Amino acid sequence: MRIIRGKYKTRRYSVPKGFPSRPTTDFAKEGLFNILDNQLVMDDLDILDLCAGTGNISMEFLSREAGTVTAVDSNFNCVRHMKKMVHEYGCEDEILILKSDVLKFLKSTGSTFDVIFADPPYVYEHYNELVDLVFERELLNEGGLLIVEHGSSTSFEDKTQFDFSRKYGNVHFSFFKNPDEL
Repeated sequence: MRIIRGKYKTRRYSVPKGFPSRPTTDFAKEGLFNILDNQLVMDDLDILDLCAGTGNISMEFLSREAGTVTAVDSNFNCVRHMKKMVHEYGCEDEILILKSDVLKFLKSTGSTFDVIFADPPYVYEHYNELVDLVFERELLNEGGLLIVEHGSSTSFEDKTQFDFSRKYGNVHFSFFKNPDEL
């Protein structure tokens, strides 16, 4: 994996063998950030990375100096890996890494965000609950985006907040906004 743009550009990193998470491919990540660059001013954002896994998306936001990141994952090995990587990059002050179930986090957080990115396992039973919690709890700031990475068997087109989706290889991103901003 590599950082595509920003202050950590071209830095490569790998995850340990047997790592419990599937990183977003560089091809898909590049497509995602091209969309974000056209949708948002990537400056001083509050970003939430759910099911953060390798920290791949969090590090791309940090490299682009887009703002502060809260990264949440329920797996101890993922959290440990992210903390190690953040320490190596020297950006501990820009990210909060939490070990928590993402649904419990969404139910309890008092924070709001400009971007919420969620990359649960492709076989995930709680996609709809995750999306619903974000909007029921009003966790997006005005003009904010929720982006969910998923496989081809998942569709959100029936959701009121659904805006559009994009496909990059086997990776699908669905974008959501507050309904009054669509």
